[in-house]
Amino acid sequence: MIDVTCAIIRNDEDEVLVVQRGDKSDHPLKWEFPGGKLNADETEEECIIREIREELSMDIVICRRLRHTEFDYGIKQIRLIPFVCDTLDELPVLNEHVAFRWVEAGELKKIDFSEADIIVADNYLRDTEPAEGSVPEEASENPVVAEADLRAMVGSMTGVKEAEWVAMSASGNKAILKKLQEYSFSADRKLAFRASWTLSKVFDKYPDLLNQSLAGMIEALDSVYNESVRRSFLRIVSLSDIDKLSRKHQGILADCCFRYLRSADSAIAIKAYSMDIIYKLAVIYPELANELSSAISMLDDDAPSGVTARGRIILKKLAGLAKGH
Repeated sequence: MIDVTCAIIRNDEDEVLVVQRGDKSDHPLKWEFPGGKLNADETEEECIIREIREELSMDIVICRRLRHTEFDYGIKQIRLIPFVCDTLDELPVLNEHVAFRWVEAGELKKIDFSEADIIVADNYLRDTEPAEGSVPEEASENPVVAEADLRAMVGSMTGVKEAEWVAMSASGNKAILKKLQEYSFSADRKLAFRASWTLSKVFDKYPDLLNQSLAGMIEALDSVYNESVRRSFLRIVSLSDIDKLSRKHQGILADCCFRYLRSADSAIAIKAYSMDIIYKLAVIYPELANELSSAISMLDDDAPSGVTARGRIILKKLAGLAKGH
């Protein structure tokens, strides 16, 4: 039995990446979730991160592991170990495959997958479907949700539809919004991540609801030990009207984001959102432009492709900003 890992990679639109094998492969021109064989000296998590970098030159964040699938192809038996992952890299570099597509989850059933990947796709779809009755078709204007039910729903949330329903509920119930913010600081890492992620969905639909919460998120950036929460907070701030913040909070943002950008330990999304935020600050305070250009230029040659691509975009904007002045 050969152990093989694969990645169900999602982008910010909640689309899933699928890749096509070449015509001379074991499964010619079939589509699959990218991944590869587990080496004897690595963990499953290390394997999938390595394989995705080698095959697609992409950086991923592992969200969770799905149950494995065993399949006998006749010429080989494999144990396929899937991981659900997120990425900011929209354009993979195809080092082994001949094509790629970003597809909505509902389209996965139409993809001409290899047999084991069909099972993985079905398991993923079942895993992300809301439990029957857990998400009403329509939310009332002022829904009443017991805290135990809300906590359980947020803690087990796996799909965008569930998050959007909670976001809609929060728009009519300030208690739900308050609880989402409270859960974002929970010691339960899974609950904190999903609560902060749901807050970002609240912002997408009802940005004004979080205006009064921005200052608290900014002040908490360095104190949250959960990097997934920091990512959600930075995403919300990066999409906000930063010019409406106080000078104090703009200063805290500048300090935090420059440190995250320069840190070798910061995740790809943290660096990307930090660049966006500092650029917005540079529009307000032009003296930050040179410091941001320098920080981007000093990024390591081995920096993730998503970070370097975002850096190039920001540098072009900064050049236009300089011409405008």
